[in-house]
Amino acid sequence: MAMMNRSGPEAAGLNLPAYSPEQQLPLNGHQITIGRRRHSTGEAPDIDLGRPPEDPGVSHQHALLVQQPDGVWAVVDQDSTNGTTVNGGEEPIQPFVPVPLRDGDRVHVGAWTTITVRRG
Repeated sequence: MAMMNRSGPEAAGLNLPAYSPEQQLPLNGHQITIGRRRHSTGEAPDIDLGRPPEDPGVSHQHALLVQQPDGVWAVVDQDSTNGTTVNGGEEPIQPFVPVPLRDGDRVHVGAWTTITVRRG
């Protein structure tokens, strides 16, 4: 599993959730944060992957979905521990470098989370 190769929780010790409901969130605004809530400060990302079934491979500030000046959305890894890949790529994307997304692209974060981009 490419997402767990860098560091963080050992993939062999993880139990995949029996059920993870699909969520649909509109691409509103110019930026959407992806990560896990920080209980010490109460800081919560727009897409909080710390809720059940929590993905332990997701960093608190894992990635951003950002709207570029031309209206195209891109994903930007925030130097997360386990990286971010697009469309099942073997190598994580470079931190802090926007990667443009098309309709249907899949953004992989953490141990098992996949975010599929759908244009309205």
